[in-house]
Amino acid sequence: MSQSMLDGLDGLGVAIIAPSGALPEPDALTRAASLLSDAGARVTIDLQARSVHQRFAGDDASRLQTLYRYLDDPAIQIILAARGGYGLTRLLPEIDFARIAQSGKRLLGHSDFNTLQLALLARTGAASIVGPMACYDFGAEQPNSWTLEQFIQALGGAEIQIEWQSEGAAVQGQWQGILWGGNLSVLTSLLGTPYFPAITQGILFLEDVNEHPYRVERMLLQLHQAGVLESQRAIVLGDFSNYRLTEYDAGYDLPLAIQAVAQRCKTPLITGLPFGHCPRKTSLPMGQRATLQTGSGRASLSFAGLNLLSA
Repeated sequence: MSQSMLDGLDGLGVAIIAPSGALPEPDALTRAASLLSDAGARVTIDLQARSVHQRFAGDDASRLQTLYRYLDDPAIQIILAARGGYGLTRLLPEIDFARIAQSGKRLLGHSDFNTLQLALLARTGAASIVGPMACYDFGAEQPNSWTLEQFIQALGGAEIQIEWQSEGAAVQGQWQGILWGGNLSVLTSLLGTPYFPAITQGILFLEDVNEHPYRVERMLLQLHQAGVLESQRAIVLGDFSNYRLTEYDAGYDLPLAIQAVAQRCKTPLITGLPFGHCPRKTSLPMGQRATLQTGSGRASLSFAGLNLLSA
């Protein structure tokens, strides 16, 4: 992977932590650090990141401490998740969200890391970045160049516009609101807790992996019946991958599941946003305002960059 794909990271301080699952491939962590370092970033891998306790990257106490280790370090601007999995839900009642928000650090990742990002938004309103993770993305054998380019753009100061083709964009429209969301299973699990963001008139983006279409439909309908979907300006769906239909499904696939939700929900439902558990993903600023436009089978999402890179 050429350094040119990540031009502009000079001096950016990145701390890689593992507050969720144990790493299945520790070598990916080394590759991620090398890629970011070669591009000019100052990378620190937390000593705890390679720990293993049951299915977790260390016991609850040690994983909790990783969240605080770099908050007071002025050399660190981004705290990057090594991977997802599961584990942050156990830590939520013990997390000092105000301390994380006041540090000004940007949390970067997806999957189970959305648990922390959504809870941070709910408790403090602080923004974060739903985007690539160390092992899956930066540490891939062949990192996706578009993903890296999108990451760089998100850290810059310019306005960003992402365009894609969408079957849900047949009707022309424009909506503005707070951009929030992430992994569907994670977000749904927070419903009814103090860690679920009370965002209304927002743009909610959702994705998932290893979830059968009927389970995706059930979670979306739960959000709909709880009033979450109806209170948004628009719903944007990303990648839903790695499920396998069975004979029992009788042709009931993901498009039919999404169609069933769209028929019941008045809020526009737009598909195809490139983000989630997929190699080709954009980086989205959770908690910032964005504009969504659709028409003629095309959709675009625009928002301001985070201005974390030096000119």
